[in-house]
Amino acid sequence: MVGALVGVGWLVLPVMTAGDGDPVPVSPAVPAASAAAPHQDETSATDLVLPLAVLGAAGALAGYGYLRRTRRARTRTTPGVVSAAPPVPTSRETERQARAALVLADDCARGSEEELSFAQELFGAAAVEPFAHALRAARTELSAAFAIWRRYEEGVPGDEGARRQALVGVIGRCAEAGRRLDAEAAELDRLRGLEQGVGEALEVAERRFRELTARTAAAQATAAGLHERYAPSAGTPVTGYVEQAKDRLVFATSQLNDARQAADSGDGARAARHLRAAEGGVIQAGVLVGGVERLAAELREAAGLVPTALTGGEAEIAEARKDGGRTPLATGELHARLAHADGVLAAVRAELIGGPYDPLDALRRIARAVERLEVGRSGVVEAAALLVARSAVGGAQDFVAVHRGAVGAHARARLAQAVRALGSGAGRDAEADVLAGQARELAERDVRVHGNPYAETAGHAAGLSGAVLGGILLTEEPDAGPPVSFGGPETRGRRRLR
Repeated sequence: MVGALVGVGWLVLPVMTAGDGDPVPVSPAVPAASAAAPHQDETSATDLVLPLAVLGAAGALAGYGYLRRTRRARTRTTPGVVSAAPPVPTSRETERQARAALVLADDCARGSEEELSFAQELFGAAAVEPFAHALRAARTELSAAFAIWRRYEEGVPGDEGARRQALVGVIGRCAEAGRRLDAEAAELDRLRGLEQGVGEALEVAERRFRELTARTAAAQATAAGLHERYAPSAGTPVTGYVEQAKDRLVFATSQLNDARQAADSGDGARAARHLRAAEGGVIQAGVLVGGVERLAAELREAAGLVPTALTGGEAEIAEARKDGGRTPLATGELHARLAHADGVLAAVRAELIGGPYDPLDALRRIARAVERLEVGRSGVVEAAALLVARSAVGGAQDFVAVHRGAVGAHARARLAQAVRALGSGAGRDAEADVLAGQARELAERDVRVHGNPYAETAGHAAGLSGAVLGGILLTEEPDAGPPVSFGGPETRGRRRLR
């Protein structure tokens, strides 16, 4: 601006000083240097060249400065004048945040439940009730968040703005679930007092470890018996569970030893850290062994129920064939479904006398064939459907629990919906069965994609890979990270290396 003013002044100066009224004293006359020099009484054009050049340069500099200031304001990273409104995240970014929030909140609830089981064994149910209440409240928030997410996945609501609000609701519910757990973490630490001494807690963990070691040996024999007694598909849900249980126990052994050594040396914080990691390994070994034991019991129950379910199914088919039966189906559709049901029951009867078969799958096919007739189900068929659904949901829950380090939001949301359907008491057994199957399939896919970033090498602790995959450790430090403790996002990883 200063340069521009100088240039303008220079331009008008000759004009203002031109004429006869010049107040400056005139020097005495001297001989002319050249007779040819003309007398100029007006401003010469050459006098304007330099002022114009200055003015142009000043304008160019002003324009350059303006462009620099504009570009700097747009890319500013230091405090300054910025828009009062924060940038609005895109729909894709909000959806990603909602998925991450669901996984984190679910992990916090699962990890909190694991530690709470050890505290309850040592101090009793009454002493841990405040923490159990916080966990129930967190699970209520989480269940609501999963329900909103599932409706979002199904396209409800349809309006873009409402869908964004639904995602914000999911994130908010998850945050509240985490806050509930964070609020009680310090008090649980005071109750357990691990940093002051792990003696009694270590004894509880070691006792569970010894019990699980014996159960794991028995579960190995049980799993082998499933393959001998039933069709291969019957034992598929627990394939590899015994080996994984052994891996978790190896990890627990290492951590228990480290905890005792740290306690003996007076390092309470490190002893507490290793004890929590050992407790996580023991819990997950128990889930894996329990999965084998439960499936064996369910298959035995199913095998005893199949003949009765066949009889009940035939009764329902006969009812549907009667004139004026209770089914609302059109005649042609009813005949097609009756033919299908007859075929299913005939195939199951052939399997009963044909060698090893899958009793749970047989019950599933009977229940679904009868359900398609829409005449209601007899008590025995209803019991068969419930047993199948319980088995599917339990198997999916176990799988997610011991692989949660890799399982994403979609599988967890299906599982949460399956749990709600099973617990509704409204005859939604078939829905729960289907949803649990979808959850298991999605979870297995997530695990395959995740792979094994912590292969067992000389630089890694024994069982570290399984501990990371199971979400026992948080993978934030050279030795994989702190163990999961009771709490939400702010407190669950508080036992970090110092």
